[in-house]
Amino acid sequence: MWFTKEIQDVLKEYDSNEATGLSSQEVKLRLEKYGENKLKSKPKKSFFQLFLSQLKDMLIYVLLGAAAITLFIGEYVDAVIILLVVILNAVIGVVQEYKAEKAVEALQKLSNPKALVKRDGQTLEIQALELVPGDIVILDAGRFVPADLRLIDSANLQIEESALTGESVPSEKSASEIYTNLKTPLGDQSNMAFMSTIATYGRGEGIVVATGMNTEIGKIAQILDEDNNELTPLQVRLEELGKILGYIAIGICILIFAIALIQKRDLFEMFLTAISLAVAAIPEGLPAIVAIVLAIGVTRMSKINAIVKKLPAVETLGSVNIICSDKTGTLTQNKMKVMKYYTLNNLNEVDDNNEINNPDSIKLVQGMILSSDATYENNEGTGDPTEIALVQLGNHYGILKSKLNETYPRVGEKPFDSDRKLMSTLVKSNDKFLVYTKGALDSLLKISTHVIKDGKSIPLTENHKSEFIKTSEELSNKALRILALAYKEVETEISSDEMENDLTLIGIVGMMDPPRLEVKSSIETAKKAGITPIMITGDHKTTAFAIAKELGIADDISQAIMGTEIDEYTDEEFSKLINKIKVFARVSPEHKVKIVKAFKSQGNIVSMTGDGVNDAPSLKTADIGVAMGITGTDVSKGASDMILTDDNFTTIVHAIEEGRNIYNNIKKSVVFLLSCNLGEVVTILLSILFFWPVPLLPTQILWINLITDTLPAISLGMDPGDKDVMNKKPRNPKESFFAHGAGPRAIMGGILIGLLTLGAFFYGLYEHGYSLGSRNIPEDVLTYARTMAFVVLAASQLFYSLAMRNPTKSIFQIGIFSNLYLIGAIIIGFILQFSVISIPFLANAFKVHNISIQDWGLVILFALIPLMINEIVKIFLRKREARI
Repeated sequence: MWFTKEIQDVLKEYDSNEATGLSSQEVKLRLEKYGENKLKSKPKKSFFQLFLSQLKDMLIYVLLGAAAITLFIGEYVDAVIILLVVILNAVIGVVQEYKAEKAVEALQKLSNPKALVKRDGQTLEIQALELVPGDIVILDAGRFVPADLRLIDSANLQIEESALTGESVPSEKSASEIYTNLKTPLGDQSNMAFMSTIATYGRGEGIVVATGMNTEIGKIAQILDEDNNELTPLQVRLEELGKILGYIAIGICILIFAIALIQKRDLFEMFLTAISLAVAAIPEGLPAIVAIVLAIGVTRMSKINAIVKKLPAVETLGSVNIICSDKTGTLTQNKMKVMKYYTLNNLNEVDDNNEINNPDSIKLVQGMILSSDATYENNEGTGDPTEIALVQLGNHYGILKSKLNETYPRVGEKPFDSDRKLMSTLVKSNDKFLVYTKGALDSLLKISTHVIKDGKSIPLTENHKSEFIKTSEELSNKALRILALAYKEVETEISSDEMENDLTLIGIVGMMDPPRLEVKSSIETAKKAGITPIMITGDHKTTAFAIAKELGIADDISQAIMGTEIDEYTDEEFSKLINKIKVFARVSPEHKVKIVKAFKSQGNIVSMTGDGVNDAPSLKTADIGVAMGITGTDVSKGASDMILTDDNFTTIVHAIEEGRNIYNNIKKSVVFLLSCNLGEVVTILLSILFFWPVPLLPTQILWINLITDTLPAISLGMDPGDKDVMNKKPRNPKESFFAHGAGPRAIMGGILIGLLTLGAFFYGLYEHGYSLGSRNIPEDVLTYARTMAFVVLAASQLFYSLAMRNPTKSIFQIGIFSNLYLIGAIIIGFILQFSVISIPFLANAFKVHNISIQDWGLVILFALIPLMINEIVKIFLRKREARI
């Protein structure tokens, strides 16, 4: 807690000399003790380790088991196909993960500048890596702070800390300040300078009190480097589904052997049948299909300016019900702008009107520009953000700095310092001189004797002062930073010591980092969709609340809390309180993580948006970390799950809408695949129970699972989105795939497909004079009957995919041709099915043969029945919904 200690105590503790610094010998010893001043990271996983980590999934285990069994029984083609599915799935995962973990590397690049230090009585420029605690570091404008420093000397020093604290304006530093409160936020520690921030004005010296991983930015790196192995809701659902399917497959095998023993059937034959059933129970293409649908979602989202780095994050967006947003640069524009200006009894708002007629207001704007060093040309500003805002104000009213400088050349100045809180300039005006002094209103009131009113200078009374103070307080309560201006006219060029007395007060301006124009409507849309926006910022409570109120995030100051207040609560107490708070002000990186964790502990799915280094740990902790692509640091981008290329808060809302639709599409694909697999299980299980011939062979089932089903499943994943999806509450992350009637739909579809497949098999036998119970059926008759079953199974599944597009709307309401990918998939499916029974070498491989046109007519009739029954059921469901 170096900010609580006197300068001499810190120097003594580190045995360092303010004038000469450390000796070279002492530096060597300390370098051995503390190590290099750099950020460390844990060893990176090798490509092989990354690949193996992708295989830790129950569905993958089941697939590998199926591959091993098919290999064992000599079905090498099937084994290769299944292994290719596993490898494809793993490769997709490896590529995503390899791209994702760049945060600490970016931090290391960010944190490795050069440093100006005192050693052996000399001033040297060295690599920041070589710094050790106790080194005396010199800071001047434009130089990176190379380590955490306790300032021992400062002269008008200002440091830009927005990446670390979230504040948009440089912080004024004062080495002489001492703080007694141990919980003083980083942004308020004016006697400290932190690694990776940048000095923008003045100069200073500081003693190094922390290097490398012990710095504030090092603590962030440590948080980023921790493993975060939380599964997304989709991964949880798929893992559960994989386990259920695995247990079902094992259960089926046990059941088959039990039936074989009871019926005294051939055990090897039953073993092969059990494999058929196990293969039928597992949707082999599911992992790859889900990965492909997510990848398609990623492509779609990139078109709306959202780059998703981790595939499962696409679906998680659909469950988000809390958006924690950093204020600076995310909800606001990250640049200061003058919003209002005041001269005596005359308050004006800066609007689209480019005219300024009041002479007092013109004098105020001119004076503010003449006492500023910043420039603003071609939409690019240089200098202090506050002064850039003043120059922009002039540009808005056609009062250009370049012309003013020509008319009123500067001949003298008195620089700003934090004790006076003022800065003055002396300009030449024809044969006279003008002094313009700008700064804090209270400081100017003390040295002003007159005030401008209607272009004339009148004595400054207590009433006038009260008016200015009252207006200033009103503007401050609206989150505006106040800057005042006074002037005087002198006959001759005067020294800086004579500038700041007997001044005439002109007026004040109120400026702020304004909200982004489109954010308010986005917040309204989010609220309608059941999503709660939360503001998290390093800024002051009143400023943060004022902006939150303007945007519609908070209604009352009681909904805002300070970082120091958070420290007073235990994790459990804070979690109970969290849902009442909408604004978190003056927070540190650790607070942000604590906030996100508290929201998550209440069962929320949390999205955190941000752009600074200080946002990186919370981005990583959140379910969805969203970084800004334009203003965002490499660190925040590396820690995030999604990057907004346009830095637009509205894009998050669009991304959530897309995420919801993608989940719905994945659900359609999963339920469709499981309906199809259930149909296969029903077909084989009934044939075993009733001692009938098995209607389908393992290779035929694999063909349907991997080829015929896959295209419609992927096409369902590309279904156009539901227009009403943002009028519904966020989906419960614990909600099963089979919620809202999806389970009964899958069971009904599966039973219908299974019974019709058996019906087709029976018809094939019946045509040749055999029944299901017949013994010694010739192989060619069995092949024909199996061909009928095989084609009906495939065709009914293809048609059934149309019914899966919406749980209640008919295919005519949503439009048969509104998903051309699905229509194309069905056509290709039929072409493939026709090819497999018509092309001799394929027909031999799958033990099928060609069928007549009459048989094809029967196939189509059988195949349409599940679709038609499903459409009839939807009519009753719509009537029930209408009654509710």
